[in-house]
Amino acid sequence: MVLDITKPKDYIDLATSLSKELAQSAIERDTKAGVPEEEINKLRDSGLLPLIVPKQYGGIGATWIDALKIVRKLSKADGSIGQLYGNHLNLTALGHVSGTPAQKEKYYRETAKKNLFWANAINTKDTRLKISPEGENFRVNGVKSFGTGISVADFRVFSALEDGVELPFIFIIPKDREGLVSNQDWDNIGQRRTDSGSYTFNNVLVEKDEILGPPNPPDSAFSTFLGIIAQLTKTNVYLGITKAAFAAAREYTKTTTKPWITSGVDSASQDPYILHHYGDFWVEIQAAIALADQAAEKVQAAWDKDVALTHQERGEVAIAVSASKALASRVGIDITNRIFEVTGTRATATKYGFDRYWRDLRTFTLHDPVDYKLRAIGDWVLNNQLPVITQYS
Repeated sequence: MVLDITKPKDYIDLATSLSKELAQSAIERDTKAGVPEEEINKLRDSGLLPLIVPKQYGGIGATWIDALKIVRKLSKADGSIGQLYGNHLNLTALGHVSGTPAQKEKYYRETAKKNLFWANAINTKDTRLKISPEGENFRVNGVKSFGTGISVADFRVFSALEDGVELPFIFIIPKDREGLVSNQDWDNIGQRRTDSGSYTFNNVLVEKDEILGPPNPPDSAFSTFLGIIAQLTKTNVYLGITKAAFAAAREYTKTTTKPWITSGVDSASQDPYILHHYGDFWVEIQAAIALADQAAEKVQAAWDKDVALTHQERGEVAIAVSASKALASRVGIDITNRIFEVTGTRATATKYGFDRYWRDLRTFTLHDPVDYKLRAIGDWVLNNQLPVITQYS
């Protein structure tokens, strides 16, 4: 059978197959860490890179609803590849949301035509990267952290500050731009294969049309909407990792775990406390998935409005996404920790790699504080205040 990647069923089937393939070597890749070149090449070969690029620009034209489910599937195989792919999808739409009409067309078309992979180090809290004008163009110097996937990206997105200017510049440069050096300093406990280290800029050229924007109209709610989509993308990475932990633990419990000596049963799958835990896990996962899927419907409806999206509508979607992210974070950390209570001591053997689920979630859920999400939700519930617009809300 020949798959038609423009049809939702077929590209979801393709993502499912790729997820199963990536899962087979996930433990080994987590141990090695390093650059995820193998994984990105598989994504490139799959044809899934232009997933959300509209069909009129040569892309697949998937909805965010389907795209986020694919992020979840890939994250179930490997949290690192789910994060990399999710970031890529968000960034392919950057020109659409925050760029000029010419940038929207250019980046959509080039992504689809050349099968390009995107990555970024936008983190606006890191202010060490400086940009300064040079004639019609710019030069960039300094250091930028959290360059997730930059080493294997065709298009690289960064933020930098100009002295005396409050808002950062967002710019997009190609892979072959001279003066950019990877510091190879990503050695964290989780998401180890994202290669999220820092980069040093040595007088890097940025051409004037590589500076993103201004969007039209510049004060539209839609121009900041990609930050909300990025939050829901992270939510689905969390859910994919959590589902993987649940599935791995379930299989181990059914095949390997022994019942406790005073349980009065012959198999772990009949142990009353283990049954209780799995019931609890399942309920938590179903609730978190339902909230994420509900938020995805709201995101797609808002996306379809484009520049007609109002600030009130944007804020209400931000609340829905924040709620989903807060629950997925809580559920994920809980389940990836508690799976050892239903698998037993032998399950801590390194060969099983069950610890990577908690390590990945513990690392990635720290991306931005859930406490501030809950505070914003509370302010909306009690005071009808919409969240302050930031990179993270």
